[in-house]
Amino acid sequence: MHVLLVAVGKPRHAAIASAIAEYETRAARYWPLVRVEVREEPGRTATPALIREREGERLAAKLPAGAVLVCCDPGGRRMDSPAFAEWLQTRREAGRDVAFVIGGAYGLAPSLVARAALRLELAPWTLPHELARLVLAEQLYRAGTIVRREPYHK
Repeated sequence: MHVLLVAVGKPRHAAIASAIAEYETRAARYWPLVRVEVREEPGRTATPALIREREGERLAAKLPAGAVLVCCDPGGRRMDSPAFAEWLQTRREAGRDVAFVIGGAYGLAPSLVARAALRLELAPWTLPHELARLVLAEQLYRAGTIVRREPYHK
């Protein structure tokens, strides 16, 4: 089982990029982690819908066949940390790769969201995509500590 983090763009802010790297490294101790970043679509001449579709095509091209697709999307299913850990562990036991997808500034293409096995809401607020990636990485780390019944290290 591999966990893929497929995201639009690279983190622009050094402090956020550092925090993402830290939690992705921590999460990789528990789940075989693959990070994939796709190019952000320039927004000067395109509509938000066109940007979502173009970025969605890039994201879809990076998804392995047979992986459980999880779209991080407002309005999706809410899970607390223990429920998320249990959900992820169940996929591990089934031997299924899980691909978490985070869209760009305008969100995810509807065509990609329609394919998702799970729409997952990371917070009740709208998050910039860099912060969404940080929240997801931290929760993957936390899920690993929960599954192994380890204390959460700060």
